Amino acid sequence: MELRQLQYFLTVVEEGSFTRAAARLHVAQPGVSAQIRLLEKELGQPLLDRSGRRVSTTEVGEATLAYARAALAAVAGMRQTVDEFTGLVRGHVTLGIVSGATTESYDLAGVLADFHDDHPRVEISLTEDTSARMCDALRRGALDLAVVGVADATPPPGVDFQIVIDTPLVAAVSTRHPLVTPEVPPELALLALADQPLISLPRGTGSRSALERGCERAGFTPRIAFEAAEPLLLARLAARGLGVAVLPEPSEDTAAALGVHAVRLTAPRLRGRIALAWPAEGPATPAAKALLTRLRQALPPVTPMEP
Repeated sequence: MELRQLQYFLTVVEEGSFTRAAARLHVAQPGVSAQIRLLEKELGQPLLDRSGRRVSTTEVGEATLAYARAALAAVAGMRQTVDEFTGLVRGHVTLGIVSGATTESYDLAGVLADFHDDHPRVEISLTEDTSARMCDALRRGALDLAVVGVADATPPPGVDFQIVIDTPLVAAVSTRHPLVTPEVPPELALLALADQPLISLPRGTGSRSALERGCERAGFTPRIAFEAAEPLLLARLAARGLGVAVLPEPSEDTAAALGVHAVRLTAPRLRGRIALAWPAEGPATPAAKALLTRLRQALPPVTPMEP
């Protein structure tokens, strides 16, 4: 049994004619007929009914169609795999990104641009959402990869990840805020924020989950006055005296430029983590596997610090 015999058989069935099948295959019609007769002889049963104006399958032929299609699909898959191993990656990848995930130290745009240069046949779709919804999308197969904020150092069920950023969460306030005094400590107990209007990332983000868990451990419910998806916007709101922003620790230069004073939080200590995440069973397509490999190479893992 030869692959071309299966291909000829399927093409005749699809076209309903030996002549049209031969034209589609760019071979002579007698060659198509001869190869299918050899296939029927090997199987010991006629696969095609040639008695009518349109060629159709016999009962046996109809029963074998699925196997012929599966065999040809398997061969196509083998060829695709060989192409991928020789650098001819193609396909489509969906990548989710949590707001504020890209920083100067995390040049996601640069990594994607380099990957596209190396694999121009791979299409990449980007989407922005909360971390919780993107983790759910990874489990459902709606996303291939995602850059998410996480509250814990261990992955949630159905998802695997590599933490690439792990930084303290701080309370950022206006330099004129009552919390800022000449004796302001380098650290501040979270309980000190119990009566303060807080400015936070939205629900479903890793930093917000870490804040809510920390407040629960400290014995109070946070009073969220403003929400924004971009950490720098949180700091700007705090600089205008609208509340205390809880956000990943900015550099001293960034804090000064924004006009805020940043104090690390304790009791408990809070961490802001960004992770590169993928389905627990691994990416579903070779293109997604290739992009994951590139991202993991470009974004080395960090050892997560416990709160």
